[in-house]
Amino acid sequence: MADERTGRFAFFVAAGILASRIAGLVRQSFFAHYFGASGAGDAFQAAFRIPNLLQNLFGEGVLSASFIPEYANLDARGQRDDARQVAGAVFAALVLLTSAIVLLGVTFAPALVHVLAGGFTDDAAKTQLTTLLVQILFPGAALLVFSAWCLGVLNSHRRFLLSYSAPIAWNLVMIGALVLFGAHHTPAELAVWLAWASVIGSGAQFAVQLPTVIRVAGRIRPNLQFRRPATMRVFRNFGPAMVSRGVVQISAFIDMALASYLPTGAVVSMAYAQTLYLLPGSLFGMSVSAAELPAMSSVVGSDSEIAQVLRERLQRGMERIAYFVVPSAAAFLALGDVMVSAFFQSGRFSHADTLWVWEILAGSTLGLLASTLGRIDVSTYYALRDTKTPLKFAVARIALTTVLGLIFAFVVPPAFGLDPRWGAAGLTASAGLAGWIEFALLRRGLTKRIGRTGLRLAYVGTLWLAALGAAAVGSLWRLVPFAHQRYVLAVLALGTFGAAYVLFTVWLRVPAAMAFASDLRRRIRV
Repeated sequence: MADERTGRFAFFVAAGILASRIAGLVRQSFFAHYFGASGAGDAFQAAFRIPNLLQNLFGEGVLSASFIPEYANLDARGQRDDARQVAGAVFAALVLLTSAIVLLGVTFAPALVHVLAGGFTDDAAKTQLTTLLVQILFPGAALLVFSAWCLGVLNSHRRFLLSYSAPIAWNLVMIGALVLFGAHHTPAELAVWLAWASVIGSGAQFAVQLPTVIRVAGRIRPNLQFRRPATMRVFRNFGPAMVSRGVVQISAFIDMALASYLPTGAVVSMAYAQTLYLLPGSLFGMSVSAAELPAMSSVVGSDSEIAQVLRERLQRGMERIAYFVVPSAAAFLALGDVMVSAFFQSGRFSHADTLWVWEILAGSTLGLLASTLGRIDVSTYYALRDTKTPLKFAVARIALTTVLGLIFAFVVPPAFGLDPRWGAAGLTASAGLAGWIEFALLRRGLTKRIGRTGLRLAYVGTLWLAALGAAAVGSLWRLVPFAHQRYVLAVLALGTFGAAYVLFTVWLRVPAAMAFASDLRRRIRV
């Protein structure tokens, strides 16, 4: 029964993420139409990433590591007043910390742009626009932190759908701004309007969750009682988790800084590719790990009993994740241009831009499975109240990503006579290689803690065989003349690919496929 509930919760997480990601794809489609691979597009994406430091340092990942395990455990024990005290203290701490960082960010925006987007310095107008956008966007990032606090409370109460679909509100405001101002302003002017819309949308994302938070958790009052034992435990785990997320953010900043030295359009093209390659990780990795974290954190018993439960849950979660992520990687490789064309190719976004984004997308597939499986591994560490071990491995990954990124982006392309634009694909490929190293370290650490788990090579090989076979079947539509219209080709090729993958894996009797088919039949009957 517990596994069935967790599966249902994972479905709600996936449904919420899917809805918000679809809204995000629509937003990026409009963005691509009006900005293409332009300098203004580069400026907006770079500016958006810099204040995003706030959301990454104090957002969902950190709260999942520190706040949710403690809050969920208190609530499971019936200590609801203590749980509310902890939630109020965490909210107050977030207000104080984010307010200080927003003030510093707005004040030192020119220096931040100079350091983190140094490749823009040869273009004074681009640098000036990026700086202005950073100053506008910083307060919106703080509001997204408060939205992540709501997500932490809601997830602890197993209210997953609202928390993961709330970003739809932010996306709708952004889409509205693009539609309203896009046709009548230059890309640079539109970028400013869009930045203000992002701030408004961030407030909307927070506001839509707050009433449900109050309903399920009661009236939570912000407080400064930071020395209560439960609150102290949150803050003790908060520090390493925040540093860990900061390390991840450093990786994103390094990628952006390196991309800023590549040809114009590299920064925004990587953002377009990221919209797609983050989708399977969010849908399948996050849905499973987010649903498992409160359940894992609530396990009680002896050390051996807890280890056994965690081992079983981790194994099943990894198998479910791999079943969906492997075909995603195959689709990006074989049909990535079809996806990019369908979602982005219009207005200022050309066919040449489609091919560039496909190259970047293909590079990301190298580490897609490792990074997605790593999510549930990290959740298991968090359930064990260990935030320091993932931090150490994240630091190692960042160091390796930096070295490999420099080589793959700036040494390999000229050595093989490739266009410098291939450097962007080199950045995503190097991150994938480093991701596999981090995943291996996470696996080894968990094996020592709870016993051996992991995917059998035969299982993964079977999934890849089915996925590549399905990709070959879906690609046959490229040979059909009437299917060359980009939307028609996307529906036919991707639809055929998905159906063929399910059929192949059921025919091969892959356990995850059989469970998926059984669950689908049950839902249809209901």
